[in-house]
Amino acid sequence: MFQNINQLYGKKLGASDGEIGHVTDFYFDDNTWAVRYLVVDTGSWLSGRQVLLTPHAFGNHAFGRSDADADVLSVNLTRKQIEDSPSIEAHRPVSRQYEEDYYRYYGWPAYWEGGGMLGAAGFPLVTPPSTADNLHHHGHNQRDDVHLRSTKSVTDYKIQATDGAIGSVSSFMVDGRTWAIREIVMKTGHWYSGKETLLLPENIERISYEDSTVFVNLTKEDIEHTMRNDVVQTGAAHR
Repeated sequence: MFQNINQLYGKKLGASDGEIGHVTDFYFDDNTWAVRYLVVDTGSWLSGRQVLLTPHAFGNHAFGRSDADADVLSVNLTRKQIEDSPSIEAHRPVSRQYEEDYYRYYGWPAYWEGGGMLGAAGFPLVTPPSTADNLHHHGHNQRDDVHLRSTKSVTDYKIQATDGAIGSVSSFMVDGRTWAIREIVMKTGHWYSGKETLLLPENIERISYEDSTVFVNLTKEDIEHTMRNDVVQTGAAHR
């Protein structure tokens, strides 16, 4: 059963011994188009700490429509296991990697780290790189994953066909059993009355953080031709 990711943001999560917070984001791999992590805001329970949960935390069934419609999604973990989960900084999506390099380049405090990055005089404690090349090459650590994307960050990215702009990312449809992203919901621009249609992952050539753009291997005519079918066909049977 496919679920619209927009409907899962804000869902409460319950461990075996109590509530643990709510879903704020999903990190997916743009090679495999599988959700790798859920980002969970633990709220006042862990002083607003954000942790990462893998789909394995939901067991073999993941979530079906009845689960997704429930007020609380069940996680097969205890509160203690959640507390020991990796923090949001353990695995950073591409958007956070670029932002961190950008702030570091200019010697500014990162907005997500609050006042702790500032010295007593209000000056940043982060030392900027010596050359602009470091910003251009992003200076990622070996553990950084250049294919890890945030669904919230990619939402509203422009979508570029081979012959021009065609709309923007509206949401993602995820398989409730396998955690695979099966479809990308696209809101068309003025050229097609702003209607929504669906793209398949195989239609995506690349995602550019610098351009805030998703590039697809289709023309406007391809999109227009398939709008009547509600989903972009690629020559292979879908579903």
